[in-house]
Amino acid sequence: MKVEIFSDVVCPWCYIGHTRLARAVERYRDQGGEVEVQFRPFQLAPEAESLGQPLSTWLERKFGGQEQTRQLMGRVVGAASESGLDLRMDRAIHANSFDAHRLILAATRHGKGEQMAERLFRAHFTDGLDIGSRETLTTLAAEAGLQVSLDGEDGAEETRAQLDRARDLGISGVPLFLFEGKYTVSGAQPEDTLLGALEEVATLTGQTPSATGDAYDDGVCVV
Repeated sequence: MKVEIFSDVVCPWCYIGHTRLARAVERYRDQGGEVEVQFRPFQLAPEAESLGQPLSTWLERKFGGQEQTRQLMGRVVGAASESGLDLRMDRAIHANSFDAHRLILAATRHGKGEQMAERLFRAHFTDGLDIGSRETLTTLAAEAGLQVSLDGEDGAEETRAQLDRARDLGISGVPLFLFEGKYTVSGAQPEDTLLGALEEVATLTGQTPSATGDAYDDGVCVV
C-alpha cells in the first residue's frame, strides 16, 4: 500500500502525525501488511525568511499575542508528550522549510526519507536548530550518512512541482495522509485510527481484512 504524507517540518502537528503513522505502519507490517511511505512537501509559510528569529515571536504576530500563543503551544506540547515527544517550543527557530524539503527528497533517493524527516522535526522542535540554514542541513545530512550539497538547485524543481501538486489537490492544512492516491485522512489522528485507516483501505483495495478505528478530530496546521 502506498501512503503519501503531505507535511511541513515546521508544523508540530505534522511531527505528531508522522510519529503516530510510523507506529501504526509498524503494527500493520507486524500483521503481514506491506506499506510504502512517501513524504510530500507542503509549506505553511513559503514567504518565511531564515533570520534566526524565535518561533514564538512569529507565532505571537500570527495569532495575536502572547496569551493566544501560550495556549496554542501548551496544547500542542501536551499532545506531543502523549506520543512520547519532547517539544521545546521555546527553543524553536522560525525558518523557511524549502531546503529542508529538498533534503528529504535527496534522502529519499537513498532510502532514508523517513529517517531524515524525523531528524528534521527533532532538530526544529527539540534541539532548537535553524533548519532554514543550509549549513545546519548539511550537518544533519552527514549525521544520516549523506553527502548532500544544497548550494545549487539540485532537487529544487522537483520540490516545487510537489508543492504545486499539493495546491492542485486543494490541500490547505497538514498533516494530510493520502492512501493509494485516493483515500485521505487529515490531521494528527491517533495511532489506532491510522492503523484502522490502513486496514480499511487494504480491504477496499483487496489487500487484507479490515479492522477500522474510531474517527477522531485532532490537530492540523493550516495556511
